[in-house]
Amino acid sequence: MNYIRMTLMEITEVKIYPSNEGKLKAYATMVFDNCFIIRDLKVIKSDKGYFVSMPSRRKKDGSFKDIVHPLNSETRKMVEERIIKEYFSATGEEEQVLVDEE
Repeated sequence: MNYIRMTLMEITEVKIYPSNEGKLKAYATMVFDNCFIIRDLKVIKSDKGYFVSMPSRRKKDGSFKDIVHPLNSETRKMVEERIIKEYFSATGEEEQVLVDEE
């Protein structure tokens, strides 16, 4: 019988690249377990606060599809909280409440 061992990935590095292009406040790069990198995450400021947009690609019909994304709400929350925390640390802005954009 095969057993799957579940372990939580560790976010080992986050880099923030401030942008300040309207609602787009920064790009972010995130490394998991020192071996897997995700680039082009976006820190967005909405009327409700800040959230993280996953890297996406435009489809032929003009809509966008995420290239990578968390498969559950716990992982999404972990990613968003860490990126938003690093964003405020990098920019010196006063930290605000994270919004849920699902």
